[in-house]
Amino acid sequence: MRSIWNGAISFGLVSIPIKLVNATENHSISFRQIHIEDGGRIRYRKFCELEDREVSSQEIGKGYEDADGTIIPITDEDLAKLPIPTAKTIEIVAFVPEDRIDPLQMDAAYYLQAGGAPAAKPYTLLREALKRSKKVAITKYALRGRERLGMLRVVGDAIAMHGLLWPDEVRSPEGVAPDTDVTVRDKELDLADALMDTLGEVDLEDLHDEYREAVEEVVAAKAAGESPPEAPAEEPGGGKVLDLMAALENSVRAARESRGEDAEVKHLPQRKTSRSSPKETGGKKSTSTTKKKTASSPRKSTSKTSQSEKKTATKKTAAKKTPAKKTTSRKRSA
Repeated sequence: MRSIWNGAISFGLVSIPIKLVNATENHSISFRQIHIEDGGRIRYRKFCELEDREVSSQEIGKGYEDADGTIIPITDEDLAKLPIPTAKTIEIVAFVPEDRIDPLQMDAAYYLQAGGAPAAKPYTLLREALKRSKKVAITKYALRGRERLGMLRVVGDAIAMHGLLWPDEVRSPEGVAPDTDVTVRDKELDLADALMDTLGEVDLEDLHDEYREAVEEVVAAKAAGESPPEAPAEEPGGGKVLDLMAALENSVRAARESRGEDAEVKHLPQRKTSRSSPKETGGKKSTSTTKKKTASSPRKSTSKTSQSEKKTATKKTAAKKTPAKKTTSRKRSA
């Protein structure tokens, strides 16, 4: 990898020669500006305002515009001689736990490559010290005409440096969050948790840029004189989510179906309807009582039937006995 900066890491009195190389690369598809009428390239030409002529890149330098519009020329030699220790040195100023760094401060990422054999031992020493301490190093360095803040951490067997924004470069989130009072119910959180569990984790290596692939298909089709692929018609919907619970439940089902799992949301609590009241517990009890009554009603019916049969049998027995008594009474009178 081609280095973009050469210098050293200042670790106390230890100096580690290093080369700075980009840790990331951009795979985005870039377009050129063209003249729509004939497809000709649109190019920008650089003109000198005083001489009114086009100038080459070798004739172009940098300058600072003062408040009154005066341009003060600044050369690379002027910047190279800046009286600061970070001009050619990545100065370690502190070691802190990694969770102290706000991700909002993260900027470009670089790898620090040891600058030759003499740098191998101190480079390895710093790497192993970072590993054992489980901390990151906060640094200051100068790059592209300005002093910057950085963070050193271990990636594999290498030391990586993340450029950090200065704290005053990170905006406050004030005014971004909703300014209305919103109550989130436990059932909604349960469904959100279920959706998070269903989506689960992902191997970042499996993710890819679908937009770039689609653009490449369009370019390939047009280069072959074919019609570019069209996006499928969008299904009606969108807009405001009127029923958050229903949307969450449908999301859980869809996520489970995509993973080949049971799409039914069984283990989650049932949704409250708009008519639900704090007496829902009482309602559940009455439902349970109704079930118990329903379950016990056949027994009572059977009991009533047996009692009725007993009464009928008793009446029959009494009816049989009564004539017998009457007969005995007649015989005595005779």
